[in-house]
Amino acid sequence: MQRPPMLKTAYRKSRVVGPLHTGGPIALTADGGRLITVVGEEARLTAVQSGETVATFRGDTSAVTALCVSGSGRHLCVFYASLALRIYELPHAASLSAGPASSSSSAPQPINPIRSIARAHDAPVHVCRTDPTSTLLASGSADGVVKVWDVLQGYVTHNFRGHGGVVSALCFNFPSMTLDGAEISAGTDEGGRVRQLITGSVDTRVRVFDLQASAASAGEGKSKRAHELLEGHVSAVRGLDVSRDGRWLVSGGRDGVALIWDISGTHPLSSSTTSSTSPQQKKRKKRAAQLIKTLPLSASCEALGVLLSSEEVRGAGTGREHEGRLRLWATGGASVGVWDASEGRVLLQMGGGGGEDREVVEAIYNPSTGTIVTLHADQNIVFHSLATGLPARQLVGYNDSIVDAVFLSPPIPATSSISLPSPEHSATPDSHLAIATNSSLIRVYSTESNDARLLQGHGDMVLALARSADGGLLASGGKDRGVRVWALASPSGAESVGVGEGAGRGVGEAAAGVQPQEAEWRCVALCEGHTESVGALALSRTPPTAGAGFMLTGSQDRTIKLWDLSTLAAGGSGSGWPAEPLRPKSLATLKAHEKDINALDIAPSDRLAASASQDKTIKVYEIEYAPGIGKGKKGAKGGATGDLRLVGTCRGHKKGVWTVRFGRNDRVLASGSADKTVRLWSLDDFSCLKTFEGHTNSVLRVDFLSAGMQLVSTASDGLVKLWNVKEEECVTSLDNHDDRVWALAISQDESTIVSAGADSVITFWEDCTEEQELEREQHRIDEVAHEQDFLNYVSLKDYRSAIVLALAMDQPKRLLTLFTTINAARGEGNRSITGSPEVDQVVKTLGAADLVRLLKHVRDWNATARTSPIAQLILHAVLKLRTADDIAAAFSSQMRDEPELAEGDQEEEDRPRRKPEVSLRELIDGLLPYTERHYARAERLVQDSYVVDHVLGQMDDWLFDDGDAMVA
Repeated sequence: MQRPPMLKTAYRKSRVVGPLHTGGPIALTADGGRLITVVGEEARLTAVQSGETVATFRGDTSAVTALCVSGSGRHLCVFYASLALRIYELPHAASLSAGPASSSSSAPQPINPIRSIARAHDAPVHVCRTDPTSTLLASGSADGVVKVWDVLQGYVTHNFRGHGGVVSALCFNFPSMTLDGAEISAGTDEGGRVRQLITGSVDTRVRVFDLQASAASAGEGKSKRAHELLEGHVSAVRGLDVSRDGRWLVSGGRDGVALIWDISGTHPLSSSTTSSTSPQQKKRKKRAAQLIKTLPLSASCEALGVLLSSEEVRGAGTGREHEGRLRLWATGGASVGVWDASEGRVLLQMGGGGGEDREVVEAIYNPSTGTIVTLHADQNIVFHSLATGLPARQLVGYNDSIVDAVFLSPPIPATSSISLPSPEHSATPDSHLAIATNSSLIRVYSTESNDARLLQGHGDMVLALARSADGGLLASGGKDRGVRVWALASPSGAESVGVGEGAGRGVGEAAAGVQPQEAEWRCVALCEGHTESVGALALSRTPPTAGAGFMLTGSQDRTIKLWDLSTLAAGGSGSGWPAEPLRPKSLATLKAHEKDINALDIAPSDRLAASASQDKTIKVYEIEYAPGIGKGKKGAKGGATGDLRLVGTCRGHKKGVWTVRFGRNDRVLASGSADKTVRLWSLDDFSCLKTFEGHTNSVLRVDFLSAGMQLVSTASDGLVKLWNVKEEECVTSLDNHDDRVWALAISQDESTIVSAGADSVITFWEDCTEEQELEREQHRIDEVAHEQDFLNYVSLKDYRSAIVLALAMDQPKRLLTLFTTINAARGEGNRSITGSPEVDQVVKTLGAADLVRLLKHVRDWNATARTSPIAQLILHAVLKLRTADDIAAAFSSQMRDEPELAEGDQEEEDRPRRKPEVSLRELIDGLLPYTERHYARAERLVQDSYVVDHVLGQMDDWLFDDGDAMVA
């Protein structure tokens, strides 16, 4: 006989996915392993591989306007809306390597600035850059002023004016190689080294400043002016970069063009060779910057740069004829393009699609990992691999309000050189989590990290998600009135990426967690027919890939449609998905409710379906579905039939019903409503069996656990509650949300619960029932062992060990019994205070923590008349054997000591909080009133004893006198 599953009693917070970037600039360290983002008014350090925040930077409560990381990766420079500049020292990557894996185990490390300048500019700074040596910082403000700072010392080295508007782009020109291609060594004559700062502004002009000439003119008292003025753009300049030899300058702007300039004529000659300057050198010195080529971009450019000549780019030719060519990258709309400047053609186009919310607002080229990182208007951060042309990683900056979530177990398609494996052998259970937000994009997260993919296709906000029984297919419905079915497939039209491609990057990619992706989510079916928003979905428990699947959809048009998904069997079986989405057939349409349909569910047997509506009812239908067999008319696969028949209605909720779910069998049904209750219904007579009350607001989601013996629910009060069905009681409440919890997903093995809601937070709850049971069992074993040890110590009269053990076990009753027994056995002539010299010595030499615990127990014993004599006895011993300074020092030390978290401990808010020890004042305030009461009672007893003595004396005299009279 199969044993029933163990009921779950506890879940702990194992992982939290919160906002990563809510707006503002971003920066990436040179190794590509750490990303600086902005959440609210705070800059954060994020590990790229895990996507977890590992440190925060203390700001000044104003918004971040610009930031940059030094080339060495040691310093972060941040400008704030308050006009302040703060410089932080970045922690070493090695010190953070153990932290990002589990952000819930410890809070992000706060970092204080090493230097702060209260007013760096007279206007907000919108762009800043550091030079390749990591010693200089350039910043451009909204009033057209550009300043150059010494990063370590914090003073201004140069101050440039001349722009007629906001400075929108900056770039240092410190060439690392000569025009002849030779590397420049560190000992090269400084007088001949090129030290230029190139700036761009919304006045459409580019200016080239010579830092060395400006410094010399400042020493001579001359005004600092632009060395060169470049005009060619007709809109704001947003991107600037220079080739390694310092010859080629590329500039891009919002006019949609990229300009290539030859600025070698602006380079100074070495002072050591001025006397022997050749005519060619003199001609070059006098020659100004020249516009060489104009490249039309696809859209407005927000960032661009020059690629290293050794960079591997997909689509670029290989061989000697392609070496040393100038290649540049530039953003245009929502995409990033790579150009061969020599031929003026596009080598690679990455990204694209979507509306204005997908436009690139900032981009960073990272040579060490061979990626271009783009920040989009919807706060998503994408790492594009130049070697493959595919997204290597994607981090979602801000999810906004999350309305639904489901686990997915998609089969991973292989490369084209390998046949597609069958889903049952390639799928990893619950490897992905799909969420719907108030956006047209669906986010699909990897459950191992924060890496995500965005599914584009819906024309409006997505309202509902559902998965197939095997987790291989995802269905989505939204305000665009359409329903889409998604599957993980090989990239359409993509070439097979060999194992060796991009493998030479090795260390860099490993540091940033960048791995080529060979599969993408694709819309494989599109269902259209509803006339209003689709807000409820349910897929059959038989996977559509088995050739007999169907789907139910519910809409604000108050109808339910039955769709035939058996045509999806071919794609899931390994023969590949079609290039265009299939159009499943609608088998039946039923007018179901009088108001909006909020939820749908299908029974495990695929025989019944249930719908929940704002009209306060739950309706149960019988599903009549027969998959198509063979070929129908005109050679098309057909013959599938289906219908829905109403079999019952569940009434009892006082407000609209938000959710409905079948039990693990076809006998019960659970629902959650805006009336704050969860109800369990019988499918025999559709009556209410049980009502669960405990939420303080609308119940939004409900599901079954433990073979139907438990329920889990989420509500608008921000809580996730676990219920025992039999006892109708709440076992535990999980709290990590500040707003409505709209989404609830449970893994197949029920070990993980995911909750998400309007606060943009996704919480992973891990089942820890067995661990807690083991801890309780171990605690009971330890208690028995300690109890036996205590009895052994008492029998051996090892009072020190007995008292210390009783204090450590926090067993005041055993301690009181010990003191009472010792005092009762006091012999004649025993001059000890407690009745035993050994106990006196223990009291005299107790440690600070044990002394505080003992006095706390004394305070509690003193509150009861029966135990007060022992309390007064121990208190007298403490005051007699310990000095006042000793007692005060014990309390001071326990107030200073903070409990340390050992490695692997839970987060402080998750573990049981240790009760704070009492202070000396609180102890005295607790002892004095009862002590005065006991002494007053003792004094009254003494006075009463005198009265008794007097009465007895009088009685004795009367008895003797009366006896004499009788004798006489």
